[in-house]
Amino acid sequence: MLTNSEIAKNTATKPITEIANKINIAKSNLIPYGNDITKVHIDALKKKRFNLKPNKLILVSATTPTKAGEGKTTTSIGLAQGMQQIGESVCLALREPSLGPCMGIKGGATGGGYAQIVPTSRINLHFTGDFHAITSANNLISSMLDNHIYHRNKLNIDPRQIVWKRVMDMNDRSLRQIVLGLGGKFQGVPREGGFDITAASEIMAILCLANDKDDLRKRLDRTLLAYNHDGEPVYLHQLNFTGALMALLNDAIHPNLVQSLEGCPAFIHGGPFANIAHGCNSVVATKMAMHFADWAITEAGFGFDLGAEKFFDIKCQSANLDPAAVVLVTTIRALKLHGGNDANDLETEDPQAVERGLDNLNKHIENVQQFNKPMVVTLNRFAADTDAEITIVKQHVEQLNIKFAESRHFTEGGKGSIELAQAVLDIANNEQPFEALYKSEDSVLEKVTKVSRKMYGAHDVAFTKEAEKDLLQIKKLGLEKLPICIAKAPSSLSDDPKLHGRPRDFQVTVRGIQINSGAGFLVVLTGNIMRMPGLPKVPVATKIEVQEDGTITGVG
Repeated sequence: MLTNSEIAKNTATKPITEIANKINIAKSNLIPYGNDITKVHIDALKKKRFNLKPNKLILVSATTPTKAGEGKTTTSIGLAQGMQQIGESVCLALREPSLGPCMGIKGGATGGGYAQIVPTSRINLHFTGDFHAITSANNLISSMLDNHIYHRNKLNIDPRQIVWKRVMDMNDRSLRQIVLGLGGKFQGVPREGGFDITAASEIMAILCLANDKDDLRKRLDRTLLAYNHDGEPVYLHQLNFTGALMALLNDAIHPNLVQSLEGCPAFIHGGPFANIAHGCNSVVATKMAMHFADWAITEAGFGFDLGAEKFFDIKCQSANLDPAAVVLVTTIRALKLHGGNDANDLETEDPQAVERGLDNLNKHIENVQQFNKPMVVTLNRFAADTDAEITIVKQHVEQLNIKFAESRHFTEGGKGSIELAQAVLDIANNEQPFEALYKSEDSVLEKVTKVSRKMYGAHDVAFTKEAEKDLLQIKKLGLEKLPICIAKAPSSLSDDPKLHGRPRDFQVTVRGIQINSGAGFLVVLTGNIMRMPGLPKVPVATKIEVQEDGTITGVG
């Protein structure tokens, strides 16, 4: 089979203006970035919907993934193309790739095979500059904070109690903890600091959860940055430069429109990770996909326990969204891993390991059902999968009275996803609203406990002394009603990345809680999760090259 780059290069696509016209986006609302990419002005949402059925949102999530992921994005693209194949009006709403994983372990995030979003290399690398805008806005805050302290510090900010970190869109473990301001009197005030990856920046979360520009400004203004020497909070509006941040984010607020290999419209906007952030594309992009098509397909990062839980409990609650159904993606290789096989031995036929791994699938099925949503379990088929292995999964799922669909979008594109598309159409008629896992009135301890027990299967939750201090501070600031965003290992249902399958009788340890008052949630840090990843032993960056004709290979 051809490589992703070769497939994309050999597939003729339409000008992006034709894709926009296909879903009735007015030319006056387009902000073109060449022939293949355009931003769509946020005001396009004000246009009245014509000749469209009531729109429905479909969430794509997955079982606990292997290191390479199980293909949620690829499946989302395949599903959209499959719906298009059977004559449905459909649009995608997905996250933007981060350079960290692109250069690290996973590579690009634009799908693969015949289920890709194009232009792949531009989207995976710099795209329309949204990540750079978010990085710049985040770091302007850091610069303004340090500058304020240097110049007389009228707000009496305590340099030891600055909670705002710098960010960069790259994996770099050496920047997690650093010392700033060294070099003498004129170089700044020495203090400890550090970097997170841009995908974990609160500015990323704020942009992705903002409903419009006014909401964006309000969220920026209320962002907690530090504490003064009296222990009182210091918020961004007190430094009086919100206008500059709005200027930096002025273009980034508008969603990006591209297309799949089969010409399916795709809004790609925002890119928070789900293991260290809330894991969903922007609210504006999701609403735009729903506004211009009958069906909107979106995905939430990593397994259902991480991305999908936050999709429901944070994004849907904040933006008044409610998906009609869930597509739960699994793979034979993931089931083998959770069935006890070594991570380097997932392609050898092993029906017994697949059967053992079904316990992990069962837990994720239970998790979907806790949100009161119908589902399709879809198997993303890989070349090494055998019919015998697939039959085990199919029979198991159908015995649970749940729809099952095998999807071959990677090798066949939309035609390989028609079975999945039809299955989604068959179940997406549930008018019951989703049920949140917790209430805003619950204490933070209760919220963490409910998610840990219901989603992960933990028997208990323990808070370190540092985390208990954070709880007291949250109560003091009156922020207990905020939803929680748990930062947790993506490779396990537990907070221990080495526990595969369906762990039982384990305890989740909370070591700290960060206040993201601008985004509107509390980041609960568990286990040894890091908000600045490191590069693997052999980074993907070693395989990326630019060919003589300018084609970039190895990034998709």
